Amino acid sequence: MVIEERNAVIREYQWSFSQKYQDAAHNRKLKENKAQTICAVIENHVGKNLQDLSVLDVGASTGTIADYLSGKVRYMAAVDIDAPAIEYAAKTYSSPNLDFLVGDAMNLSFGSHTFDVVICAHVYEHVPSAQQMTSEVYRVLKNGGICYFAAGNKFQLMEPHYRLPFLSLMPRQSANLYLKFTRKGDNYYEKHLTYWELREILRPFEIIDYTSRIIKNPTHFRAQYMIRPGSKMQKIAQFVATHAYWAVPTYIWLLKKTR
Repeated sequence: MVIEERNAVIREYQWSFSQKYQDAAHNRKLKENKAQTICAVIENHVGKNLQDLSVLDVGASTGTIADYLSGKVRYMAAVDIDAPAIEYAAKTYSSPNLDFLVGDAMNLSFGSHTFDVVICAHVYEHVPSAQQMTSEVYRVLKNGGICYFAAGNKFQLMEPHYRLPFLSLMPRQSANLYLKFTRKGDNYYEKHLTYWELREILRPFEIIDYTSRIIKNPTHFRAQYMIRPGSKMQKIAQFVATHAYWAVPTYIWLLKKTR
C-alpha cells in the first residue's frame, strides 16, 4: 500500500514536470546538442543514414529532440506523461512524420515490434518502476532494434537534478531532509541505480557500450558540450572508464533486442 501511494505521488509529480523545471525543459540548445549526439551514436552503429528508421522518444518532454530527429528519420513518435509538455511540443513543432502523444513510459500504447529505435535518455530514474519501463521498451522494439539509453549512475558525486553532492547515495528519508534543509525541494522523487542494478534490469538486451567511445572521441560523437577534447576532465574520465567503470557518472549504451 505504501509503495502504491508513493508511486501515485511520483506520477503526480511528473504530470507537470516541465512547469516545475522550465529552464531544463525549455533549454533548446542543450537538447539539440543531445540530439546530435544521439544521431551520431545511432549512425555509428547502423553504418548508414537514418532515413528508413521508425523512432520513438520515451520521456520526450517539450519535444526538441524529437523535432530534431524527425528531420532525419522516416517516422518519429514522442511520448511523455507530462501533458503540458506534450501540448507545448505539439504547438511548437510540426512535421508530417512527427506525432506527440501523452502516455506512460511504463505502459506504452504501441504494438509490439513497432520501432527500429527507441530513445530513452535520462528517464529511468523518474518512473516508479525502471524494470517495467525497460520491459516496455523491449516489447515495442523490432527484433534487432536498438534503444539509445542514457543513464545516470547512483554513484555520482553531484546529483544532476538538484546539484547537491551525494544526494543520490542517501537513503530516501535522509535525501528528503537534505532537500528541505537546502531549500531545493520537499521530496527526492528520483531513484538512481548502480551499474550492477542497471545491468540487472537490462538483462534481456545486448548492451553495446558507447560511454568509453564518447569519452575517447567526443568530437566524433558531437559530445564536446559534455566533455572537452584534450581537457583534464577528459583524462580523468578516461581513467575512470578504464579502471573503475562502475563509478562512471553517466552511461551511454545502445540496447539491442536480439530475439
